[in-house]
Amino acid sequence: MAEIVNLRRARKDKAKREREAEADANRRRFGRTRGEKDTDKDTAERSARLIDGKRLEPDQKD
Repeated sequence: MAEIVNLRRARKDKAKREREAEADANRRRFGRTRGEKDTDKDTAERSARLIDGKRLEPDQKD
């Protein structure tokens, strides 16, 4: 015999799983500490300075 399923409860459970999945994705995307963000920013700036310092021709400023 088939299992009896409460459709309202099933819909609520599905919605809860979807919200939890979205929350997990947001934690991965935005869940970085200030220190991690600052480290990445410093690394990018250091790389830009290093590349600019090795240019053969200086920038032409008007």
